Amino acid sequence: MGEPTGFLKWDRQTPKRRRIPVRVQDWKEVYEPFPVDELTRQAGRCMDCGIPFCNNGCPLGNLIPDWNDLVYRGNWRDAIERLHATNNFPEFTGRLCPAPCESACVLGINSDAVTIKQVEVEIIDRAWREGWVTPQMPSQKTGRRVVVIGSGPAGLAAAQQLTRVGHDVLVLERADRIGGLLRYGIPEFKMEKSNIERRVKQMSAEGTIFRTNATVGENVDIDVLLASHDAVVLACGATKWRDLNVPGRELNGIHQAMEYLPPANKVQQGDFAETNISAKGKHVVIIGGGDTGADCLGTAIRQGAASITQLEILPQPPVERAENNPWPQWSFVFRTSSAHEEGGDRMFAVSTEKFVGDEHGNVRGLVICDVESTNGSFVPVEGSQRELKADLVLLALGFVGPEKSSWIDDLGIKFDERGNVARNDDYMSSVSGVFVAGDMGRGQSLIVWAIAEGRAAASGVDKYLMGHTDLPSPIVASAKPLN
Repeated sequence: MGEPTGFLKWDRQTPKRRRIPVRVQDWKEVYEPFPVDELTRQAGRCMDCGIPFCNNGCPLGNLIPDWNDLVYRGNWRDAIERLHATNNFPEFTGRLCPAPCESACVLGINSDAVTIKQVEVEIIDRAWREGWVTPQMPSQKTGRRVVVIGSGPAGLAAAQQLTRVGHDVLVLERADRIGGLLRYGIPEFKMEKSNIERRVKQMSAEGTIFRTNATVGENVDIDVLLASHDAVVLACGATKWRDLNVPGRELNGIHQAMEYLPPANKVQQGDFAETNISAKGKHVVIIGGGDTGADCLGTAIRQGAASITQLEILPQPPVERAENNPWPQWSFVFRTSSAHEEGGDRMFAVSTEKFVGDEHGNVRGLVICDVESTNGSFVPVEGSQRELKADLVLLALGFVGPEKSSWIDDLGIKFDERGNVARNDDYMSSVSGVFVAGDMGRGQSLIVWAIAEGRAAASGVDKYLMGHTDLPSPIVASAKPLN
């Protein structure tokens, strides 16, 4: 370890966010540059503990103490090698992952955790600037063909691993650009899409073939894919959104988050001058208190909403860990995202009873009530009903599993009791040669889990095709988070 007493000498620091009045006028990432000397000190806070629980908190098994030490010593080139050894896309996780590694940091038992996520993103950003991230060409070709359906983090990770081991890999994406929800579900202010573009360029140079506007069951036949490839990887995500079936749901002006965010992203891509669902001048209510809800909040602010209210059915989390949420579990504490800093009101422990419309069939408000938890259920508090004004309502309630398309039925794969595609610990479905990676098999989860599953599924595919594999497999399909 570079500095044995670093955690005693230096406090945790994170990058400053750009001034709110400035950053809400654009769609660029919200953080200011982090000084190199400060980052070095933050890396030096890592204790290099005997049992680094940060590695366990991360499903990728990132070698966090290793690259913290290398950064502290100024060995940046070695640091990116250690980071890339376990993570194909640290620029994605460094920006978007909620960092379960930091919740599991040993220093976090009685102090502030190491700033792991920031060290990670600074390593990869420097590596790109220095030209250290280059195509990794396979040493030999196997002659085996694999098709990956879906280009989110799981699909991209699986494709890159399989290409690098020598297979011919085709990635199919139904959208017009590669990236899945990374592309159209994540706003630019959280991750600029240039991060995706340069990875796709690298992967293309390595030999991965990408095809967009390719929808299985429409312009792509699953039987043809099966006949022309030696293995198939399903990485289609858990894109079936959860709805809110209360009176008035049919009113105009009520949209799913994934109906709202993609066109807003397309405006930033230059496809449209204006989005078809805009918050400009409107009173916006966002139902759902998670990250997607925060993404809607930041987007609505930049579009010029008149007011924004975000609703969450759960009570407001505590500022510090509760006794029933001990280290090294993910810490359920009150967090304020960059979007929450920018504006809007947050309401906790409330539920929507119905939507109210005007004479033209447009939403004009919703009736909410306070709730309390009783025997595991949320029960309305008598007399707490009131109406919120709203002419745009966004549902950010998460996802309930993969879409059940006709081609899925034709494929004949089985599902588990949660509605996800069933697979064994080698990620193979009930159909031989068809593998499943990411949210399609796990259910809605984190980007870091998707990348880990993509890497592990690639290992399973390679073993299936070649009889053995040297590809790493960080987790089995049944692995669960620490909490």
